[in-house]
Amino acid sequence: MVSGDGPKLARISYLPGVTPPPSPESNPVEAIAAEPPAAPDFVSFFGESRDAEPRDAESRDAESSDADSGDADSGDAPAEKGNRRREVRAENVSMHALTRRGMSRWELEKTLLSRELDGEVVEAELDRLEGVGLLDDAALAETFVRTQHDRKGLGRGAITAELRRRHIDQEHIDAALEQVDDDDEQTRATELAVKRAGQLSSYDLETAKRRLHGFLSRKGYSSSVVRAAIDEALSPRSSGVRFR
Repeated sequence: MVSGDGPKLARISYLPGVTPPPSPESNPVEAIAAEPPAAPDFVSFFGESRDAEPRDAESRDAESSDADSGDADSGDAPAEKGNRRREVRAENVSMHALTRRGMSRWELEKTLLSRELDGEVVEAELDRLEGVGLLDDAALAETFVRTQHDRKGLGRGAITAELRRRHIDQEHIDAALEQVDDDDEQTRATELAVKRAGQLSSYDLETAKRRLHGFLSRKGYSSSVVRAAIDEALSPRSSGVRFR
C-alpha cells in the first residue's frame, strides 16, 4: 500500500508458536543482536512429536538391534527364512535336473550336494520327491529295462551293469528284468546278429563269427545266447550271405 508518507509494507502474520522479533523501531540494537526465531512447536502444529535433527547411526543401529531381538523372540524368523531359502534352492535344482532325464536317488543326491547344499536339506528334498512320486528307483529301473532292451538291443548283463552303476538296489533291478524272459533275450540277440551279419560279407566265416561274438558280448548277452544267435545268423537260410 502506498500513502502520502511513502510506501508501507503489509502487516506480517506469524505462525502459531513463532515469537516475532523485537521491533527495530523500539530497540534497533536489540533487533540486530536478537537470536533467530525459534522453530515452531511441532507437537502443537502436527499433533505428534517429530525429531528436529536426523537420527545418528548409533541410534539406528540400536533400533535395528531391538527389531532383530523382537524377531528372534517371535519365533526366530530370520533362521526360518534362511532354512526356507535353502529348501527352495534345493527344489529348484532337483526339478531342473529331473526335467532333463530320469535320475536315481543316488544321482540326484550327488547333483544336490555338488551345489554345496546342506546334507539335511538334501535328504529332506529327496524324501519329499519320493513321497510325491517324482523320484522312484523301481520305476526308473523298469523304464530303463524296457527302453534299452527294445530300442538299443541291450542284453540283461549290460542292463544290470548300468543300473548298478546308478546305485539302484538289486531288488529293483531283479524286478525290472522280469520283463525280459529267456525267449525275449534270445530273439533280440538273433535279430541283432542277422542284421550285423549282412555287413560282414567281405570277411571269411571265422572272422565273421569272431566279430559277431564280440558285438553281441558288448551288448550284454550271455555266452550261450551269443552262440545260438551266431549260428542262426550265419546259416545261409537266415542271412543269405556268402562268406569268403
